[in-house]
Amino acid sequence: MSTAAVSYRPGEVLADLLPASSGARARARDAVLVVGGAALTGLAAQLAVPVPGSPVPVTGQTFAALLVGTALGPGRGLLSLAVYALVGMAGMPWFAGGQAGPGGASFGYVLGMLLAAGLTGALARRGGDRSVLRTAGTMVAGSVVIYAVGVPYLAVATGMSATQAVAAGLTPFLIGDAVKAVLAMGALPGAWRLARR
Repeated sequence: MSTAAVSYRPGEVLADLLPASSGARARARDAVLVVGGAALTGLAAQLAVPVPGSPVPVTGQTFAALLVGTALGPGRGLLSLAVYALVGMAGMPWFAGGQAGPGGASFGYVLGMLLAAGLTGALARRGGDRSVLRTAGTMVAGSVVIYAVGVPYLAVATGMSATQAVAAGLTPFLIGDAVKAVLAMGALPGAWRLARR
């Protein structure tokens, strides 16, 4: 594949660069990517640090979900996070801190991650992961979706007011999210630069 084809092909995401010589192999590749993305998110969720005064810990889960969506594209990314959510609801202890099952104060963030993976994948298909600034915008958009679902869910699940839910479920995470965005801003455009070689 030429440098121009790798660098500028419209609608391509990083996962599309993995070769598949037939339709069956492409489907097998996609299935492995979907399951792998779910497993990566589950592993990252185990990197959990409690936040004083909040039932929601800081985890690597959101970072993994945004990377999975961006790298796999909207369809595979959404499906990967759907697998993560459904398997966790079925009893696999791979939600934050080894939790499983539906409900819980932080389950809204899992639902938000599912939607965010679809959004970041769609933005990546439009080149949202190919430069530092575009990647920053993609990560911010995905994070907004996660909080837009997670914070109201937290309020309903715990009986908190909207102000309390923002204080417990948004404010303590902003610095960590900024660090995650910086990491993505280096990793994703860097992956594209490597692919061009």
